[in-house]
Amino acid sequence: MQDIEIDRIVAEVVRRIHSEQNNSAPPSDEKSEPKWDADSFIERSKIAQRKFQELGLEIRKRAIRAMRCAIIEKADELGQMAVSETTFGKMPDKREKILLAADKTPGVEDLVTRTFSGDNGLTIEEPAPYGVVLSITPSTNPPSTVVNNSISNIAAGNSIIFQPHPSAKNVSILTANILRDAISSVGVPADTILCVPEPTLDTANELMHHPGINLVVVTGGMGVVNAALNCGKKAICAGPGNPPVIVDETADISKAAKDVVAGASFDNGVLCTAEKEAFVVESVADEFLRQMRAAGAFQLSPTDAQKVVEMVIESDPTGSGERHPAINKKFVGKNASVIAKSAGIDVADAPLLFFEAQWDSPIVMVEQLMPVFPVVRVPNVDEAMRLAVLVEHNFKHTFIMHSKNIERLSKMARLCNGNIFVKNGPSFAGLGYRGEGHTTLTIAGTTGEGLTSARSFVRPRRCTLVDYFRII
Repeated sequence: MQDIEIDRIVAEVVRRIHSEQNNSAPPSDEKSEPKWDADSFIERSKIAQRKFQELGLEIRKRAIRAMRCAIIEKADELGQMAVSETTFGKMPDKREKILLAADKTPGVEDLVTRTFSGDNGLTIEEPAPYGVVLSITPSTNPPSTVVNNSISNIAAGNSIIFQPHPSAKNVSILTANILRDAISSVGVPADTILCVPEPTLDTANELMHHPGINLVVVTGGMGVVNAALNCGKKAICAGPGNPPVIVDETADISKAAKDVVAGASFDNGVLCTAEKEAFVVESVADEFLRQMRAAGAFQLSPTDAQKVVEMVIESDPTGSGERHPAINKKFVGKNASVIAKSAGIDVADAPLLFFEAQWDSPIVMVEQLMPVFPVVRVPNVDEAMRLAVLVEHNFKHTFIMHSKNIERLSKMARLCNGNIFVKNGPSFAGLGYRGEGHTTLTIAGTTGEGLTSARSFVRPRRCTLVDYFRII
């Protein structure tokens, strides 16, 4: 029997014992949720973190195994609840993201101790926790982000307070409570994980500026990212992306089309890593469009495409009279069929709407977060590369390219300067989903940490012993 299965059984037995004890005893203060007060909330987190830090690394490993098991068992429920509460995305993709976070978020193995020895003695550098971490999470990936950041911070030795997006409050709280029960079942204080019961802009602002918060982690749009960057303390910020995909004449066009449809339609396009626009070399553009249709996507006519673009892009969202295109949030994460129906178009159950567009169209320039996909014809691959970098807006987020020319792939890798560059595969491979490498839902391009993991949430501490423990 595998260790993870043994831990799951042990955790369940302990949970039942605790449940029986709680039925005959007053509720524990540790699990009660009093009326919101930032000071007392953060104090609970501080106390839990101090106790947790004293327990050592082995208890962190056991806690993480218990967390993984608990979330895997609840993935269907949490996925469905996320879709119902936020109205973003779809099943089973939501579930797949939750399972991905549970399975492929690194644990304590991600932490590395460095040593230096020589004539003057021995020095050790170890990864130390920050303390109390505030995590502001989005409505697009709520349970998976809570799971991902919880595992990373438990591995790092921090306590974590979640400030969820208000429209994802209930599923975020449920996810946090499942994780609280999991860690407490192996002896970690439940308050090592907390979730704000009634999240608002005011609670977010209060927590970000509270002296008891040691580190702020943000996954969201530029508004909350800018707020975190100006809160006066260290911030790890995962901002927006607008990932372009390049298809050149050497690519396997059939596979490229299937991968683009799969990536751009996954969870209805709400992942910030998903393909948002394509630049296709003219000589293979017609075949690429044909293969996208063969892969199940629905090609809109120019007239219908204009209807959809005018519907999903707001040219003056603030009403100020100035043109600053933005997405119509009404259609974020909706099924392609729902978006098409709103424009009077029947596309049956097609997972993705696509159409040809000019490179400077608002639908190309704005991260749309929905299964609406523009394709731009370009004369050659060099122009595709130039435009791809331009429309990505220097977010340093995600790029995708389909080509069999290693020189071109290498050139684009240098040009793009992104956290993720996927070659000849769907965008989600860059998150470790059907691809190699660990996963994260907090991709910190804004502040430079990239794909976060436990080592992103620790700080190095050096201990030097002079003139002793020299072996040679």
